[in-house]
Amino acid sequence: MNARVTLATARRILAQLRHDHHTLALLVGVPSLLMILLRYVFDRPEAFDRVGPLLLGIFPFVIMNVVTGVATLRERAGGTLERLMTMPLGKLDLLLGYALAFGAVALVQVGAVLAISLSWLGLDLRGPLASLVLVATLDALLGMALGLFASAFARTEFQAVQFMPAVVLPQLLLCGLITPRDQMAPWLEAVSRVLPLTYAVDAMGEIARRPDLTGRLVADIAVIAGFTLVALVLGAATLRRRSA
Repeated sequence: MNARVTLATARRILAQLRHDHHTLALLVGVPSLLMILLRYVFDRPEAFDRVGPLLLGIFPFVIMNVVTGVATLRERAGGTLERLMTMPLGKLDLLLGYALAFGAVALVQVGAVLAISLSWLGLDLRGPLASLVLVATLDALLGMALGLFASAFARTEFQAVQFMPAVVLPQLLLCGLITPRDQMAPWLEAVSRVLPLTYAVDAMGEIARRPDLTGRLVADIAVIAGFTLVALVLGAATLRRRSA
């Protein structure tokens, strides 16, 4: 691993994002707008306090999955990734560069949504704020890694977006956001145990309900981090170094 190369990769990606105003609006503006709509859809503070933190874990995952999938496909289709892989650039350097860049964007995204939710929208968050930021950032990195992996199977940007329902929607249905998992059919509850978004929603629920750092929250964070590492390994497996 070369720290200089990793940081150079992260700077290159951040520079591209900085000049892509539409993507920045999607990353930062859309989650904030959705939280505002959610607050007034429920129009009851207690309902918003219950659901709001859960969606703070889902938004980074969903949006980063889409943005990374499309952005990575552009680099694959344009030959950027292949050119980079012909250089003395390790897969780990490349993946960590992506992780640093999109992790920084995720922090900005979560910070903007939290600032609006805790001040203007009056979200009552009982748990530690640092834990919420950590879980939301891990969710963003997980979405990034899965987007990187899924981009290997798409040929166009439209196909990359089409992969999102296959990756995201089953997890949204089974993560416990819509109905408690223990009220699902037993086989669906078993499937939900192997889906990373389940643990993200569970962690956000713990943060919303309890003021201290619980063992369950620590276990959820560890599982999310493990899923993220596995997804990064799968993403690395899709990178091919062209022979000289």
